Amino acid sequence: MCSVAVSEDGKVIFDKADRTGNNHAEALGSFVDEAMSFADSHAIPLDAVAVSSGPGSYTGLRIGVSMAKGVCYALGLPLLSVPTLELMCVPILLRNEEIEDDALLCPMIDARRMEVYAALYDRALKPVRGIQADVVDGDTYRQWLDQRPVYFFGNGAAKCMDTIAHPNAHLIEGIEPLAKWMMPLAEKKMLNDIYEDVAYFVPYYLKDFVAKTPKDLLRGN
Repeated sequence: MCSVAVSEDGKVIFDKADRTGNNHAEALGSFVDEAMSFADSHAIPLDAVAVSSGPGSYTGLRIGVSMAKGVCYALGLPLLSVPTLELMCVPILLRNEEIEDDALLCPMIDARRMEVYAALYDRALKPVRGIQADVVDGDTYRQWLDQRPVYFFGNGAAKCMDTIAHPNAHLIEGIEPLAKWMMPLAEKKMLNDIYEDVAYFVPYYLKDFVAKTPKDLLRGN
């Protein structure tokens, strides 16, 4: 996912997203230009830049944070970070009033095979279990599922449901980590003066990057 949004007074007034997964480094620059042009043409002053802080794709996080830092440096703006798994919970809380009061939310980002980046939150977005890289089996979330409903969502969720196989496990489809969902979390941080150091902030990769050795095509290995 590659997306950019502009919000003002608690409302998203511009957003654009690319779901193809191709050329995000190029698309993001174009989206940021459009967003800033929109703000300028409507005489909207920019107060801060928010960026999703991970976990997620190593390259994607670096591209997003680098772009956010560049805008902050160029315009003298403060930097806000929003955990990616938390922002994925926002559309659930805004749209799904039928979710039980004691239910837990489990956003999942696909990390290949049966591994996901996941966390558990209550409906107040209080962490019940921190962010982890889970290799999912039938017991991974059982201690919570035996007590109350758990709603799973994100691009890593569907592949896990047969394995989790519990009557309290529910799948919500179509939830994506989009910039437009960052607004309430970013504005809350602004109100509480929780900013990042633009020079030293790094995204939350969760797992160390491991570079693969390129194949030697001439030697056939």
